[in-house]
Amino acid sequence: MKLIILFGKVLLSTLLLLLCFSIATTVVGLPGSERIDPSTALAALALMCFLDTVVLSFLIIHSRWAGWRLAIAVFLVFFGIMTFLSQIETVVFLQYLVEIVPAEMVPRFFAQGAITAALFSPMIVKVYGRMGGKSETSRKLNMSSSQWAWKLSLIAGIYVVVYILFGMFVFMPLAGQAAQEYYTGLQLPWWILPFQAIRGLIFAALAVLVVEMMEGSWVRTGLATALLFSVLMSASLIIPNEFMPSAIRFAHFTELFSSNFVFGWITIWILYLRKP
Repeated sequence: MKLIILFGKVLLSTLLLLLCFSIATTVVGLPGSERIDPSTALAALALMCFLDTVVLSFLIIHSRWAGWRLAIAVFLVFFGIMTFLSQIETVVFLQYLVEIVPAEMVPRFFAQGAITAALFSPMIVKVYGRMGGKSETSRKLNMSSSQWAWKLSLIAGIYVVVYILFGMFVFMPLAGQAAQEYYTGLQLPWWILPFQAIRGLIFAALAVLVVEMMEGSWVRTGLATALLFSVLMSASLIIPNEFMPSAIRFAHFTELFSSNFVFGWITIWILYLRKP
């Protein structure tokens, strides 16, 4: 019976996310594409919403927080990973991708993600009956300034290494010639690695938020973080779009899912690591 009720909550939350996504898309005025079959796009969108809902549900079910504190935390995690961390790369590389992604579309992508997350976060918390009750406010990560400094620096550095390795050994082999054609003329600037380190720090900040809001062992928190990082970052690539060929989407999906899943585990392990 509990599994049936849980499945019903996941299904209801998935439908609500579909609704929120549709409202946000309409509000910001994102156009559809005549080259993409509507039924295929809808099925892919439904799958993305289901996957996003599952990982957010895991976070909420095992959260120590409740009410608006939990809803705001869910918003930060959802919007931060799904939209902000992905779209800031679009902004940075816009001068190289302007022929692929029109500049006027980027603010709409940010707005769509923000509206979707703002509408959906309190809804899913309400579905799971967590809008009431009290939040535990005790800190789980009590570290000195020096511990925070070396751990965050290490996490940022590891993210850069993961970014490079999975790009070279996962994305490039999967994309093949399509990558050369799609990214023709793309020259990575000298500051690309420091920029990725900053993204790593933002990931770390979100991981700290997940640690503080979750109950249970570091293993449960690690699994939640790995799933949040990987699914929320990559699930949108399931949906066909006019900006990215299928071969590039598949390669990026595999790269992002695998790299962020690994990085999520490593991040939590480092945050919980006790220096001898």
